[in-house]
Amino acid sequence: MPINATAFWTTAPGQGELRPEPLPPAPGEGEALVRTLFTAISRGTEATVFHGRVPASQQTAMRAPFQAGEFPFPVKYGYCAVGVVEAGPADLLGRAGFCLHPHQDRFVVPAAALVPLPPSLPPERAVLAANMETAVNALWDAPPCVGDRVVVLGAGVVGCLVARLAAQVPGVRVTLADPAPGRRAVAERLGLSFCPPQEAPGDADLVVEASGNPAALETALALAGTEATVLCLSWYGDAAVTLPLGEAFHSRRLRLLSSQVGAVAPARRPRRSHADRLATALHLLAADPALDALISGEDAFADLPRVMPRLLAPEAAGSVLCHRIRYPHS
Repeated sequence: MPINATAFWTTAPGQGELRPEPLPPAPGEGEALVRTLFTAISRGTEATVFHGRVPASQQTAMRAPFQAGEFPFPVKYGYCAVGVVEAGPADLLGRAGFCLHPHQDRFVVPAAALVPLPPSLPPERAVLAANMETAVNALWDAPPCVGDRVVVLGAGVVGCLVARLAAQVPGVRVTLADPAPGRRAVAERLGLSFCPPQEAPGDADLVVEASGNPAALETALALAGTEATVLCLSWYGDAAVTLPLGEAFHSRRLRLLSSQVGAVAPARRPRRSHADRLATALHLLAADPALDALISGEDAFADLPRVMPRLLAPEAAGSVLCHRIRYPHS
């Protein structure tokens, strides 16, 4: 008999529901059956999907590894799942692992898609793995040097992770800037200097734009010093972005660089695979309990259709960081 699983599907702009998801009675050769412990809502990307704002030109690039359905709707989307292997290869049985899978209480995936957690990494924190992987890739794209001045615009989960990692380079001075005053407490728990964007220091060696706000990219250009790098981590969906690429952009020889987690950063690509990058992210999470500060709340999976619209509403942007979803028997 097939196994009865349940998955969350987005069905219309701002609406979702739990749907039955039949699974095979046993995983096939090289596959694993996973019982989910936790997932997390990746607020920026999932808000774009949930509200049906994925541009037609990006629908292929935006597909999650185990997505079902098609954009805009109905679609099963997500990529922050932590669970325990219930059936499959002997070396994985009973072990907790991370997988880029949508919100679903049980699922079957190729065993190679599941990365075992380091023993010291609590499953509750491991839901940050996808965001940490994005942060690792960003700093492979634009690594800060010893003694650099770094400004990170946007104190969301990715911005906080980038700032925390950059601050661990000797001599690097990091300022985390966000218009939401409530993010100051999170920055302080991470040992980071914080200010509103209009008070961020200029003449920076590296400015990372991670706010999701197209207007912040203009601020990033203004804060960058001569021959500095502006790294754009935000993905603006279908929003138009207007930039002052006249004025002093050329005379200051600024470098505007994009970073996207779908591909390993070029500087590491010959020597690092996607699996290597994810393993690095998990070990960084295991080593840093302070990152628990990025979990801003938790709800039960059964409540997800009710919770998702509230969490992904524009007015929640200043209060929601990583929202964890708890599954039965977690």
